[in-house]
Amino acid sequence: MDAKASKQPAAGAHISSSTALPHDGVTRWKELQKLIQCSREWVRLREKEGRFPKRLQLTARCVAWPNRELCRWFADPVNYRAEG
Repeated sequence: MDAKASKQPAAGAHISSSTALPHDGVTRWKELQKLIQCSREWVRLREKEGRFPKRLQLTARCVAWPNRELCRWFADPVNYRAEG
């Protein structure tokens, strides 16, 4: 595995708290990007590793992430492991 692939957000990357995120529902990319300020590729690689919540396919062209899992990730992004 590439050393870059396992890194958490860079020191300058901003990770917002999940206080504004309701525990129920889902969050689409536009809103998620504002909270984590990381690229889609960064998210995709972490999902593949099981270190970021897995996206839900809502329609053929629409994905979202479950808020409950995002809140778990925000609480401890370094030690987060996706269930299942």
